Amino acid sequence: MQLRKNSKAETTPKDAQPVFDSFDDESEEKGSSNSGHVPVAPQYGEHTGRWIGFLALVIAVGLGTAFFTVNKIKAREEFGLQQDTQKKIATLPLVDVAVAKPAPGYKSLILPAATKAWYRTTIYSRVSGYLQDWNVDIGDRVRKGQILATIETPDLDAQLDAARAELKAAEAEAKVREADANFARTTYDRWRDSPKGVVSDQEREAKKAGAASSIAQLNAAKAKVAVDQAKVNGLTTLTGFKNVTAPFDGIITDRRIDPGDLVTAGSASSTTPLFVIQQTDKIRVFANVPQGVAAGLAVGAPVRVTTNDGTGRTYDGKITRMNGSLDPQARTMQIEIVLPNSDYALAPGMYVRARFDVRQRATVRVPASAIVFRSKGPQVAVVGTDGRISFHSVTIVTDDGEFVDLGSGLKPGEDVALNISNQIATGDKVAISNSPGAQS
Repeated sequence: MQLRKNSKAETTPKDAQPVFDSFDDESEEKGSSNSGHVPVAPQYGEHTGRWIGFLALVIAVGLGTAFFTVNKIKAREEFGLQQDTQKKIATLPLVDVAVAKPAPGYKSLILPAATKAWYRTTIYSRVSGYLQDWNVDIGDRVRKGQILATIETPDLDAQLDAARAELKAAEAEAKVREADANFARTTYDRWRDSPKGVVSDQEREAKKAGAASSIAQLNAAKAKVAVDQAKVNGLTTLTGFKNVTAPFDGIITDRRIDPGDLVTAGSASSTTPLFVIQQTDKIRVFANVPQGVAAGLAVGAPVRVTTNDGTGRTYDGKITRMNGSLDPQARTMQIEIVLPNSDYALAPGMYVRARFDVRQRATVRVPASAIVFRSKGPQVAVVGTDGRISFHSVTIVTDDGEFVDLGSGLKPGEDVALNISNQIATGDKVAISNSPGAQS
């Protein structure tokens, strides 16, 4: 539509009728006060109303079509949802099942273990002095009694010489006291046997006392000789430790001395050891078994030890000892296996693996995926012959991550559901999607 406006420069056709007459009259009355412009009402084309009506009709048709389309789509979706719901209700949930079986009477258990020498001794010096020489070094194999090193002991040698001199002096003193005792005894014998009246009783008693005193002095001298002899023997024994010898057949695994080093007797923390010797023709293997496993092991039970050095060597042995107590921190019991090592292939301190056959009580074994944990504790979903689910509370004896051995709540031969949904409840019916024997 078009809008036209009249001005002074425009003339209105004679046949045109003003739309707003009152407005024109008012404008004429005020023409003397206006600046000469006369306002004229807007004019519309004859097709304007028709276009407006057509536009309204188009909008109405569009809205109606959209409303009809939306309702149709919504109805179709609701119908599809109802169909899907009915289909789901009519379809049973699929589950995988496995058959519960009796657990084996023995279970293999592999534990880390460590090797130790049959004997291991740190050798210290029994005498103080200077190291004169050492005869063996790290890695040397030695025999029992073999001299490992020699120590110079000037102080000890001087003490031994002095003790021997004191012993000789004590022995000489004892001889003097023995002679005096013999003379006093014979003198008393003569005075005692003299006729009465020849000697007085007082003189006779004096000779008797002198004899007893001489015997006492002789005994004291003999005791001094024994003490000095013991001192000499002790120092002599110590001088025998100037030669450091091997206490048993073995291998030298450590040496901490050199010629000229000052050696101090003793084994205090501040004392430097001379050698470390280990006997390795037999090897001890120590493993710590958990509390629940220790009850199924006994002395004499077979054990297979495998090295972890890349060679994969295996050794068959038996449990030699069990310490009979549990570590209060780790709740484990230490056991010992003794292995022959005549070829010295096993070294102390090696990491090995020990496999035990642990005796077990009668249990029922199921896959670990059959266990569900709910408010009542661990349970399994048993699938009945009618396909309905019933949940049984169970007690777990062992769990190795793949299979779980149950002590109660389940019988061998029952079918259990695996990875069952939390939305399935007791009494729900399910469909089996696999062969039960394939999962057990």
